Amino acid sequence: MQQKRASWLLGLAAIAAFVPAGAPAFAKQSEPPVEVRSFSGSYLAARVAESDDDLDDAIAYYKRALSFQPDDAEIKQNLLLALISTGRFDEALPYAKALKTVPEAERFSRLALAIDDIRKKDFAGAQNMMKLALQSDVDALIAGLITAWSKYGAGDAKGAVSYLETLQGPDWYALFTSYHQALIEEAAGMKPKADETFGLTLDNVEQGPIAPGTYLRAAEAYAGFLAREGRKDDALAALDKADAFAPGRLPIEALRTQIKEGKEIRPLAPTAAAGISEALLNIGAALERDGGEPLVRLYLQYALALSPDNDLILMQLAEGAEQKQDAQAAIDLYTRVPATSPFKKLAETQVALNLADLDKQDEAVSHLKKILADDPNDMRTYLALGSVYASKENFRDAATLYDQAVEHLKNPTRDDWSIFYQRGIAYERIKEWPKAEPNFRKALELYPNQPQVLNYLGYSWIDMDMNLEEGLNLIRKAVDLRPSDGYIVDSLGWAYYKLGRYEEAVNELERAVSLKPEDPVLNDHLGDAYWRAGRQLEATFQWRHARDMKPEPDVLASVEKKLREGLPPIENKAAANSKDAPKPVEQPAPAPVPDKKTEAPAAQPTFPATSAQYVVQPGQSLWSIAVDKLGNGERYREILNLNPQLRNPGQLTPGQQLILPIAD
Repeated sequence: MQQKRASWLLGLAAIAAFVPAGAPAFAKQSEPPVEVRSFSGSYLAARVAESDDDLDDAIAYYKRALSFQPDDAEIKQNLLLALISTGRFDEALPYAKALKTVPEAERFSRLALAIDDIRKKDFAGAQNMMKLALQSDVDALIAGLITAWSKYGAGDAKGAVSYLETLQGPDWYALFTSYHQALIEEAAGMKPKADETFGLTLDNVEQGPIAPGTYLRAAEAYAGFLAREGRKDDALAALDKADAFAPGRLPIEALRTQIKEGKEIRPLAPTAAAGISEALLNIGAALERDGGEPLVRLYLQYALALSPDNDLILMQLAEGAEQKQDAQAAIDLYTRVPATSPFKKLAETQVALNLADLDKQDEAVSHLKKILADDPNDMRTYLALGSVYASKENFRDAATLYDQAVEHLKNPTRDDWSIFYQRGIAYERIKEWPKAEPNFRKALELYPNQPQVLNYLGYSWIDMDMNLEEGLNLIRKAVDLRPSDGYIVDSLGWAYYKLGRYEEAVNELERAVSLKPEDPVLNDHLGDAYWRAGRQLEATFQWRHARDMKPEPDVLASVEKKLREGLPPIENKAAANSKDAPKPVEQPAPAPVPDKKTEAPAAQPTFPATSAQYVVQPGQSLWSIAVDKLGNGERYREILNLNPQLRNPGQLTPGQQLILPIAD
């Protein structure tokens, strides 16, 4: 527990100078906490619950601790942050008032009180509340933006603009201050000045990588402004700049469609409350790039208190809940996304996937079928529903579903390769190979070098004792394209095993286990290869290791039998290729549906042989990775093309794995 908390604090300390010891992560629902009868017991129970992300329990225990020591500022601070993090903003306000004169806590307590003042239209009170005794650069920027918007709310638009023009701070302030200056100028009717400031903000693309989300929001705001002024072509040109910076963003494409269709475009920040909410959203999104996820959730909840129906805030909080594996919290947030939002269909799909995570498959299926009824051409929803079927090994219904999807693909493109791939898997799993193989071939026709298809088709041939040399070549090619993919390397090793080439099998399976040491099935495979290669002692060790990793029951039973009896002798090569031999680990990647932390497009590009895997570090974006690793930020497009599984390319998560092209 101490190690987890310490690492969290280090991440936060890299962003802002002052970090409270008890700042929490996102809440999980839990059973009511047990009764405790002392301050120390309550405090310890609260910290344990907080460390386990059970913030509802933590809140209850902190309240219990306060009943023993009502004046303990640290407990109040921890309680304040836990309440805000779970969206219980109004409940947090009494603790904020109690802490407003405590320097170490005021950055959060006074921000809460300032937001409450804004909701009451007490703009003078909000300005006074944001005068902090201790503040980091981030705190100073937040205070500055709130002060400017409060001046606007009080009727002093010129004073608000002048304040931002003279706000002192690091160079990275410029993107935030110029964007919000433009928003205030537009809200105040200072249209020529707003046009100029928006234009300067968008032209300053060098600042974009500092806060990509803010740069893209500025592009949205400017395009909307231009559309309202009747300058349709200029509005679309502003969106072209956004697309050049980060292509394929759903809000940008939705806004482009609205502008082309002549629909009404509403301003992003027509009021002081909306402007301050936007500022907190912008800063929260920027801090997420720096590894400060707990702090991000706080700022997003502050923002949501001012804009309860803001679709982007709701989506980001829901994604945070998913990252914490809190499916119910994610569902609650996704369902709040307004029906008019461009995110609505994605939110509905995510609701279904989270229902499936809660083992509510029937509800998930019903939910996704309703989406398909409204839009039978939505290939992403077919993939989502197919993944729900596959999770329960209902491949018959999955095959029928993908048949329906193909009926709607009049002219398939390379973007549709995964529909055929998943249909092939479904038919292979229900043992209808004559229907499966044409789908794999079609997927390869659409995307010739797709590693998962090469791997699956190649192994299937070897497993059925057909096209042996061609199948082996397909798997080798897949390994060449994905040399760091443990599952594909395992397939190559297992193919050698089934062909009776045990020394080559050992070499590849050792490499697979080194890439995926935590997988019991890969360890089991290596044990088998050791045994056939005459290395019985090492085989026994490997099987024991696989057993101790608590595999699925069928794998465990097989491993335990081998530990008792070893493998039976093989009389000839035909026996080596017997269908009784276990199949390799299947990796249906890309999965029929994305992991909810990543995008789920229906397409994946060819992976060049000159590519490598890369693990995202805290604070990185596609642009910064392209700059650091490829020497040119513009090459982020190549990274994006190689990683279409990304659902939100503008917000990478530390630990994500990407495929990178080799630098020139």
